[in-house]
Amino acid sequence: MAMQFYASPEQIMRDRSELARKGIARGRSSVVVSYTGGVLFVAENLSSTLHKVSEIYDRIGFAAVGRYNEFENLRRAGVRMADLNGLSYDRRDVTGLALANSYAQILGAIFTEQSKPFEVEICVAEVGATPEEDSLYRCTYDGSVTDEPGRMAMGGQAEAISGVLKSNHRPDMSLADAVKVAVQALGSVGGEGGAARTIAGDQLEVAILDRSRVGRTFRRITGAALTALLDGDAAGGSAAEGGRAQTPTTPTEEGHKPTTSAGSADLEDKPGDNSGT
Repeated sequence: MAMQFYASPEQIMRDRSELARKGIARGRSSVVVSYTGGVLFVAENLSSTLHKVSEIYDRIGFAAVGRYNEFENLRRAGVRMADLNGLSYDRRDVTGLALANSYAQILGAIFTEQSKPFEVEICVAEVGATPEEDSLYRCTYDGSVTDEPGRMAMGGQAEAISGVLKSNHRPDMSLADAVKVAVQALGSVGGEGGAARTIAGDQLEVAILDRSRVGRTFRRITGAALTALLDGDAAGGSAAEGGRAQTPTTPTEEGHKPTTSAGSADLEDKPGDNSGT
């Protein structure tokens, strides 16, 4: 009778962790930082149709690295979960922490119960009234969730990128300065012989959660608006940050998207209005 192969639970967990870490490290990096006007997402992405940064709900955004099909399934599940809770209760009951905890439970169950873990790392970001109230939650492949201090990097050489962010990031930065710091951090690794490199605008996916907006705060920055930010154009940066594009300098692909939702009025605390309770 042939003996069955045996591996200790500790060895199985180590093998799964190594598989997931290697898969995540092979991906291109993403950076999420808090700034004066909201939360900024910057990701290296050569595709214009497969997004690594997306909207989850009114004031909640999503960024991920790793296998696209796996984190896209998580994104879709998060959107459905947020919509269900918002319709069942109140739109203000949908929080980044609740979504992050749900993602952690899903990833933890997959890591322990399935033969192959998800090779993903995700960020759930929620914009607050001030930079101090912004929330960035990191959810890893094994179901761990951590609250990040206003900045985080995922994928690739994340530790080196995080070091650059820690040295240069400030919560009171403008959008133009935040984009400059994020791109500098992403370009600080990956060059020949460990040298810094220059990342072109068409290789970047940039989006923000705009603190000044009521209702849907997520907005992508593309085209001339992104070029102006990368070139350090203060006028272009202020136009992108304020959300009032100057034609023809800010042709974004989401210019037709509404900035409010059916429940946006519930987010405004009007005197004597109890419709949201």
